[in-house]
Order: sequence, then structure tokens, then C-alpha cells
Amino acid sequence: MPTEVLRRLAAAAQRRLGAASRPEGDKPAVARAFADMGPALKRAGAALRADGIAHALTGAPACWVYGAPEAGVDWDLVVRPEDVERAARSLDAAGLRVERPPEGWLLKAWDADVLVDLIFEPLGAPVDDCLTRARSERVLGMPLLVLDLTDVVISMLLARNELFLDYERLLQVVRPVRERVDWSRVRRETAASPYAVGFLALLEALRVIPAAGRLGVQSIAS
Repeated sequence: MPTEVLRRLAAAAQRRLGAASRPEGDKPAVARAFADMGPALKRAGAALRADGIAHALTGAPACWVYGAPEAGVDWDLVVRPEDVERAARSLDAAGLRVERPPEGWLLKAWDADVLVDLIFEPLGAPVDDCLTRARSERVLGMPLLVLDLTDVVISMLLARNELFLDYERLLQVVRPVRERVDWSRVRRETAASPYAVGFLALLEALRVIPAAGRLGVQSIAS
């Protein structure tokens, strides 16, 4: 049997497995160690890399690479808007089950019960600018671009609204990596969001970051 036919049959079998084990809801309900979800990231990254589609890790998984807690509910990858349809085809061919939620700024790809969010319109800087500032890291033994932490934090803060605050999780993610974030730029680029301003005030009150106007002073938070 031709190799291409075998590959397509294997991909179809992988999608059927994913459909059978997919959890209810838009995201898995329980956080897991990122290492335990590693095969899904490797499969998605290899597919995108093979087709020459620029991508980078973002969100809580990116913070984990730089020292944040080692657990989450999914993987977050950013791609250029013009590449999203090619990316969807690549992931589908690799056996992931691609879904198109109504939000319009991301795709969801399931590898069995592991979710990979493919974000093509993140809040904050344009994708091209973010990819330019991204760093090449080894993630679970695989070379992968990881977004600059300042870009990640800006995007996470701008995503907060009256229906989605979750300061507890955000604090857990940001506190361990605070020294790698340009808080002056975070303040400038999130100043229009009252939810971001509120979270920054919380960080000041907890002495995680210096007060506004004193960002050059070393934080004494533990």
C-alpha cells in the first residue's frame, strides 16, 4: 500500500481516537503536568515545522518554559493569520481533530484528550512583531520558538474582562517569572484595560512588582 495512503489512514485513526476521548466542554477540566501532554505538542509542532509554518508557544505554557508552575489545561501556539488555514490542514493531516469555535481568533486541535489552541489573532502586538521577539528554546527536547514573556503577559492581561478574571491563576503564573517581564511596557500597553490595571495594582500591593514610577527598583517579593 502506498506510503501516502498509509499516512492518511493513520491520521484518520488518530482523529477517531481523539473524538472518542475528547472531554466535554471547550477545554479539559483538570490541569495536568505539561510534560504529560508533551506528545500532543510534539505532534503539532512537527506538523507545522514540516510545512514551514512559523509558530511559537504562548500563554501559560510559555510561562512554564521560563519557570512558572508545571501544570496547565492545554497548549497555546500562535501563528500568523495568513497561515492559519495551512496550519489547520497540517494538523488535520497529522491526525489532530481540528475545530473552529465561534470566537474567530483561534482554532482548536485535539490530540486524543489533549487540546492545542492555535491562536492567530492574539491580543496585544501583531503576530509578526511577537515572532520577531520570540526566543528559540528546547521544550521537552524539541526546538521551539517561545514568545517573549512581556508579550505573553500583555496578551494574558488584555484577555481579562468582567466574565473572565481568574486573577488567582494569573498570579500563580506571573509571580515566578516577574523578573523577566518588562513591566513598564506592560503598563503602557494595557493602560486602557481596567482589569489589567487592577491586576497590576494587586501585584504592587503584594510587592511582586515595584509601584508605578519605581519599576527600576528591585522587587523584594519572595
